[in-house]
Parts: sequence; C-alpha cells; structure tokens
Amino acid sequence: MMGISFFTFGLTYLSPGDPAEIMLTECGNVPTPELLEKTRAELGLDKPFLVQYGTWLKGVMTGDMGTSYSMKVPVVDKLVSCFRPTLELALASLVIMVLISVPLGILSAVCRNKWVDYLVRALTFLGVSVPNFWIGLILLSIFGVTLRWVTVSGGSTDFKSLILPAVTLAIAMSAKYTRQVRIAVLEELNQDYVTGARMRGIRERTILWKHVLPNAMLPLVTLLGLSLGSLLGGTAVVEIIYNWPGMGSMAVKAISCRDYPLVQGYVLWIALLYMGINLLVDLSYTRLDPRLKEER
Repeated sequence: MMGISFFTFGLTYLSPGDPAEIMLTECGNVPTPELLEKTRAELGLDKPFLVQYGTWLKGVMTGDMGTSYSMKVPVVDKLVSCFRPTLELALASLVIMVLISVPLGILSAVCRNKWVDYLVRALTFLGVSVPNFWIGLILLSIFGVTLRWVTVSGGSTDFKSLILPAVTLAIAMSAKYTRQVRIAVLEELNQDYVTGARMRGIRERTILWKHVLPNAMLPLVTLLGLSLGSLLGGTAVVEIIYNWPGMGSMAVKAISCRDYPLVQGYVLWIALLYMGINLLVDLSYTRLDPRLKEER
C-alpha cells in the first residue's frame, strides 16, 4: 500500500497541468498570477514533492484524502457515494455470471466432444471476442430505444436500470468462466477417485455433484475474487454507456478534470479492495478444502 501510494502520488505530481489553475478555471475565475500563487500556497502545491506526499499520507492515515478540485467535496465522501452503485452492479453481474457459466461449463464437460460441447465452446469463443461496449450499445439500442423498457439517459440506480449493465458485464465474464468450469470439471473427472467411485457402482449424478464439483470449484474461487476486485474498481466503459453513477465513471471524470486528489484516493481505494478481497479468498481455502488445513 505504501508503494502504491507513493507511485500514484508521484505520477500525479509529474502529470502536466497546474491543479490550482484547473480548479480556478472550473470555478469560473480568471486565474491571475497573484491568485494562482495564493491558491497554490493554500493547497500546499508550492512545497517540495516529499513534503506534499508526507502531508497527503498523514491525512490518509487519519481518513482524510483531501478535497476534490472539481466537485468541492471530500474525496472520502465521494468514494463512499460512488461505491454503493458499483457494489450493486458488481454483485448482480457476478450472480448472473455464475448462473450462466456454471451450468454451461458442467454441461460442456459432461458432454465432451459432442454437439452440445461444440455449441457451448462456440458461444464462449464468441462471447470472449465481442467487446463489452459493443454488447452494451446493442442491448441499449434494443431494450432502450426500440422496446423502451429502460431509459436511455440512465443516471438512476434502481433495479430496472441495474439489469442491462449487469447483463452486459455478465455476458463477457460468462464466456471466460464457462471455459474455466469446463476445464476444472474435466480435470476432476479424469482423477482416480472418480474411476474408483464408478467401479463401486455409485451413480454418475452423485459423483458429479458430491465429489467432482466441490473439488472443481476451488480454483474458481480465486478467479471470482479477482473478478470482484476488478468490478469494484468500476468498469468505466459500461458505466459510461449506461450513465451508471459508479466508481468507473467517477474515475474517468476525475482524470479528464485533472482532479488529482480524487484520482489518488480512487487508486488507493481500489488497491485496498484488491488486497482485502485476496486475503478473504486465501482464508476461505481452508474452509472449502479441509485438506489444506490438515497440511498446515
């Protein structure tokens, strides 16, 4: 976290443009040289780099990430307000993705090298190849413009407005996860314990649901954790297409306005989320597979 904070602060410090001038211009003031110097002194921009970083880091340790230049609100408040819509979108897309990819992956593995397997693999290849923004525009054109089931302008966070962006994200993820589920299930079906269970006369359905799936799902937990961390960082393209007020669209606006405190707080926030989610995933391994706990 210290390395990420230093690297992020250094990049924003080296970025072109004067934050004081940008802030004054956003307020509609004419940035005279005297006013610029005064504003820079108030923001601490006239101090050396290490002094600025130390002041900012001290504020971060106490929960103060500064004030947004463009929105004139505390960075922490802005991050919290944008995090809830992003969390709702991330969880909804993950649920839809699991409901699609797990049954299709299992079906493809069980029907290996049959027409069902070829069909599922072709659909996953198509899903991986198609970009998110194209899927989002097509769905918005059909359900927003043609059928008028959703408002094209967006901006709200109700359940009706949540469906299309969640489906857009889930389609691309489902293609990748369906293949991962298929590979994991096939690896388990080739294990010796499956052969032994079949020789003992255990039904194929029992072997699949009670033995194969619990072992096959373990490596997918890591991928789900990484996907959740990525989604919580905000998927900027999808959020902009649907005008979803989440972390991604906020970050794009902050970058375009050169709102350095908000950009720094956003990067630090996402890094913290990634680390926390990865820690929870690692801790969950012993719960999902007791053998790992016994090895320790």
